[in-house]
Amino acid sequence: MFLKDEASRCLLCADAKCTLACSKGQDPARALRAVRFDNEAVAGRFLAGAQCAECDAPCEKACIHYDRNIRIQEFAQGLPACNNEQKPSLAIDFCGVHCENPFFLSSSCISANYEMVSNAFKMGWGGVAFKTVGMVACNEVSPRFSAVRKDGTPFVGFKNLEQISDHTPEENFEAIRRLKQDFPSKVIIASIMGNNDEEWAQLTKMACAAGADIIECNFSCPQMAAEGMGSDVGQNPELVRHYTEVVVANSTVPVMPKMTPNIQDISIPAIAGVQGGAKAIAAINTIKCLTGINEDTLVSYPSVAGKCAVSGYSGKAVKPIALKFIYDMASCQELQGIELSGIGGIETWKDGLEFILLGCRNVQVTTAIMQYGYRIIDDLVAGLENYMAAHGYDSLEQLVGKALPNIVPADELDRNTLVYPTFNWKKCIGCGRCVLSCRDGGHQALEMVDGKVKFMPKKCVGCHLCAMICPVEAVGTEGRRIQK
Repeated sequence: MFLKDEASRCLLCADAKCTLACSKGQDPARALRAVRFDNEAVAGRFLAGAQCAECDAPCEKACIHYDRNIRIQEFAQGLPACNNEQKPSLAIDFCGVHCENPFFLSSSCISANYEMVSNAFKMGWGGVAFKTVGMVACNEVSPRFSAVRKDGTPFVGFKNLEQISDHTPEENFEAIRRLKQDFPSKVIIASIMGNNDEEWAQLTKMACAAGADIIECNFSCPQMAAEGMGSDVGQNPELVRHYTEVVVANSTVPVMPKMTPNIQDISIPAIAGVQGGAKAIAAINTIKCLTGINEDTLVSYPSVAGKCAVSGYSGKAVKPIALKFIYDMASCQELQGIELSGIGGIETWKDGLEFILLGCRNVQVTTAIMQYGYRIIDDLVAGLENYMAAHGYDSLEQLVGKALPNIVPADELDRNTLVYPTFNWKKCIGCGRCVLSCRDGGHQALEMVDGKVKFMPKKCVGCHLCAMICPVEAVGTEGRRIQK
């Protein structure tokens, strides 16, 4: 608990002063970042407790935290020994194209020009879906971002009003051409969006001529200023099929429609895309939203000259929704054999792994990069490598879709047994949060007696709400199972 809490306080500075101050050549900033991104098992590679024990901690003195300095020395002592240096290959093929790893930049502001993408490639990203190219450069609003925050987090959900590229198609395809020339082993996905058959055909030919490995059809942007584009197309299966056919007819590389989540059944337009000749499906794009209303100005966020509009929601908050849509497609009989690219709320290697376990062969990242920078590829790669080594997997291929058999219809779930929560009374601090939740949102199976929590199993229905809200993780969910 201490390691995660301290890592969550770290500001994740650029050119971190704690690392620059270390006299022993260690990298405390990198170790803190590893723990922050669910990578505790490899954090010991960067910070050894034994070396820190006799140190006068210049790293802590150099910390610029606005509250109190990170307790790096104590943090180092708590890190587990890093014994696993094995690095399985993360290589996998997607649409017949070899990828050195499954982690891609998604089509967005993080992949908008040559300089940005080349920097990402140098850091180790496996590929890019270049920011969507249209026939005209979009005129953007300012400001165009807002966020939903909770309990001191930077944000759990993120809203953007950004459209497709604000560069001309000539500028964008020249950037793609240079990227493919300078980084031939990286995978370049050209994301395109037209407004009629001629535009889709022309953009496709330009993308192929520039050397793109795959073409992504953006049928899903939720905030286009022009009608008949983006999610307007993705909600109409006939248009998805037709425009996919147009792109496939003019393409020399595989075609992948990008699906909108602003629809009840994502499989319907996905099937239409496959009928149009698509070899893969990407999902999801952002979810239409309003992130709130300012109680003083009565304007939603972000305020653009006193007005706002519905636009796309992303970030960690959308991951459960994205996983559900991926499952819907992976389990759809009409889409069997179609490859999937997963998008939505991916911040850590665990997030990426979840998409892979549901059938994705690569994953695309945006919002996490906007928060933390391209450098998170280090933790994505190291975390997935460590997981594979620890669980005996030699190939990433072995993980694709492995969790699908464990998801069943609700009427097939076991409803005849009850699992009691477990209580670690040594960790319990007697705050009573579980008692409040059980009393007001559960089945009154907990009460406070002389400042201590008392569990009454006869009233417990095994919902495990208490475990979900305990602030010190004193309640577990793997307790005694009984017949009802």
